Amino acid sequence: MKISTVEEYILNAPNGNEMLLFLREILKETELTESIKWSSPVYSVNGKNIVGMGSFKSYAGLWFFQGALLTDKAGVLINAQEDKTKALRQWRFSTLEEINSRLVLEYVNEAIKNQQAGKEIKADRNKPIIIPEELQEAFEENPELENAFQQFSLGCKREYTEYILEAKKTETRKNRVEKVIPMIFQKKGLNDKYKK
Repeated sequence: MKISTVEEYILNAPNGNEMLLFLREILKETELTESIKWSSPVYSVNGKNIVGMGSFKSYAGLWFFQGALLTDKAGVLINAQEDKTKALRQWRFSTLEEINSRLVLEYVNEAIKNQQAGKEIKADRNKPIIIPEELQEAFEENPELENAFQQFSLGCKREYTEYILEAKKTETRKNRVEKVIPMIFQKKGLNDKYKK
């Protein structure tokens, strides 16, 4: 289901509708602009993403796009993907009572100030791309596949290779290679459907 408004997102959220409504009211007190990106509510200033809001099975939460720069005086932020995520941090809420509006506003306002001051953790664009063994085998079997893969930008190549390498089991990695082959031939990036 394609979500086109924040209201629609909250209405269809699997958990924490009241928490999302409350968080939204807090975020609307700021200068942030509300939109839907990647099928979720995202709040930005001057075209830069500051904070997103989401609902998950056991919690609702905020994610700060440059959360690693926040002072986090209350110690509430977590890195959900320790080895992958440099800047993004989450703040999870299990109940409405856990949400302290004053504290949330402090964190959001600090994130806005950091962005306006130009503070930013940038992705490591020079990190070498590691071609998974399973993808290399597919290239050897089909040189046209490798040629199609080489047409992608470095970022798209990295998305594909990391997606395959994330799988711990060989069987899963092989399944992922099979899944992405048609996308590579169609010249589609792995995450194109989430990009606007």
